[in-house]
Amino acid sequence: MGNELYGKTIGIIGLGRIGREVASRMRSFGMRTIGYDPIVPAEVSKEFGVEGFTLEEIWPQVDYITIHVPLIPQTKYLINDDVFAKCKSGIRIVNVARGGVVDESALLRALNSGKCAGAALDVFEVEPPKNLELLDHPKLVATPHLGASTIEGQNRCAEDIAKEIVNAAQSKTPNGIVM
Repeated sequence: MGNELYGKTIGIIGLGRIGREVASRMRSFGMRTIGYDPIVPAEVSKEFGVEGFTLEEIWPQVDYITIHVPLIPQTKYLINDDVFAKCKSGIRIVNVARGGVVDESALLRALNSGKCAGAALDVFEVEPPKNLELLDHPKLVATPHLGASTIEGQNRCAEDIAKEIVNAAQSKTPNGIVM
């Protein structure tokens, strides 16, 4: 049996271009969208329909977590045993950002205990993934990381790259830069 998204709360970790697109789509399903990004102030996230919170405030509120951050020292194992302990029982996790942001051993423990009701990953700490117990888990959906692997996606990537080359030639700040 499935679960409705309507009326649920999703925590969006990383409010860049992709996080904002996710928020727009999830609101169309009637979800409350809350999020965290160290660069995007809460008053700015409110402009695109996301209530800004600290990570510690997010964990106990959410039914779903979706991750859209780079893998840097501050995000390594961001989702870990401690985070699962602070979340509601039945939390669901989506990581389509970078492997290593989710501690896969902690995720497996949370899936086995029922604390995490399901997870969807298209990235893994080691690729190709070697943790067969996690890959074979009935509450895990694993797919390849293929976000731009369409004709349209490749065309958008080419256009974005061309625009950034023009911006650089004109001494403009690149879009999406992380400082």
